[in-house]
Amino acid sequence: MDSNLLNRITFSAAQCAGRPCIRGMRMRVMDILELMAAGADRKEILADYPYLESDDITAALLYATRQSGHLVLQAA
Repeated sequence: MDSNLLNRITFSAAQCAGRPCIRGMRMRVMDILELMAAGADRKEILADYPYLESDDITAALLYATRQSGHLVLQAA
């Protein structure tokens, strides 16, 4: 199921400077995360952006989770 959700995240150098977007639209993963960080809930986002689907929000959260799980090594 995770791979189906992550297929909703698209990349194109010609769109949003190659940043991860939702289903080829100009809605970036970062846009959804910023809305949620500002206090918007899923229902509110879907009402404000009717072209989004609930799974798009789930995909953005899953993508962000996967990206933040990368190991970062600090120089000694």
